[in-house]
Amino acid sequence: MSAIKQISVNGKSYKWPTKPAIIICLDGSEPGPKGYIDTAIRMGLMPFMKSMISKSTYEVGKCAMPSFTNVNNMSIVTGTTPDIHGICGNFFFNPDEGKETLMNDDSFLRASTIFEAFENAGAKVAVITAKEKLRKLLGKNLRKAICFSSEKADVANLKDNRIDNVLDLVKKPLPEVYSSDLSEFIFAAAVEIIKKEKIDLMYLSTTDFIQHKAAPGDKMANDFYHMVDGYLSKLYDLGCEISFTADHGMKGKTNKDGSLNLIYMQDEVDKKFGKDECNVVCTITDPYVVHHGSFGSFVTIYVKDKSKINDVMNYIKKINGVEMVINKEDSIKKLKQPHDRIGDIVVTSNEKFAIGKKESDHDLTKLKEPLRTHGGLGETDIPIFISRKIDDSYKSKGILKNYDIFDLALNYG
Repeated sequence: MSAIKQISVNGKSYKWPTKPAIIICLDGSEPGPKGYIDTAIRMGLMPFMKSMISKSTYEVGKCAMPSFTNVNNMSIVTGTTPDIHGICGNFFFNPDEGKETLMNDDSFLRASTIFEAFENAGAKVAVITAKEKLRKLLGKNLRKAICFSSEKADVANLKDNRIDNVLDLVKKPLPEVYSSDLSEFIFAAAVEIIKKEKIDLMYLSTTDFIQHKAAPGDKMANDFYHMVDGYLSKLYDLGCEISFTADHGMKGKTNKDGSLNLIYMQDEVDKKFGKDECNVVCTITDPYVVHHGSFGSFVTIYVKDKSKINDVMNYIKKINGVEMVINKEDSIKKLKQPHDRIGDIVVTSNEKFAIGKKESDHDLTKLKEPLRTHGGLGETDIPIFISRKIDDSYKSKGILKNYDIFDLALNYG
């Protein structure tokens, strides 16, 4: 253990872990009695979790908005909100370039990560994520920590990732991107690294491929959480303290007859205000379209004529399926959005609807299962789990957030 008792980053302090601390983001894990984990426990598929509930801390909290992967992973690992760390979507309108672009380069991250601060203090850190797009953000400024994605595990090397021969270490082939194997590889790698290295702090972040495809209680989901449970048990038996949360929840957007509840927002505003008067940015957009078809529950809109912002807002409020319509100032204040990376208007759909851009922009043939997605207020519930009972003083926080997880895991006795 380091002589340093705690480290400080982004205005918060964190105690040095007394045993290997593993923080996990279980992507898309909708919580609660009807959620993935509780359903799997009830069906007898997560025996480790069932055995731990009475001696652990297990709560339902909230994520940052929008309820997207990169946004919330960066909130979790910085302990801050998007207005501080700067990541407000997978995709945004870049004012510096005057065009829409992916937000996966680490230059967009404005805050240090908690594990960067621990590494600088001498901790042995490991970071494993499913997708390479997130690895670049999570790995910003890391120089000694193990940091790689299961997507690119075959090319992990000592110079860039501080680890090599990962496939040999894990004894598994490179997983397919669109599979549960991508997440299982993370856990399998974590077990082998914990056996081999003296790790102080480890962060694992899975993919929500399964959650986009399967509802709680479906066989595919049950198999996934049964797999997760087995690895949680192995890591716990290796002497690790395990904590997990999620980046967001997940809700179905498909009716019983198979029809989709979709709002094509660009088509809507073009029809009312004319072409090119508004630019709708679907901030869920990323290269992994099989997951969600670029449909989410959150969009931001840039209005050419600023005098028409209220007119546009009032029109959108009347569209069936819309839940929240707020202006830029309120999005900064209420949703903690970065002022220079958000549009004039923010719109969310309710939990039964998803929002796209133009109908002609979305290829529904890539969606092989009923549409399940996230981004809005209806997908902000997330689980919070610490593999021990922590001091009840944490309840003074009120509603817990996923970006409290490092604080809860490291600072509460």
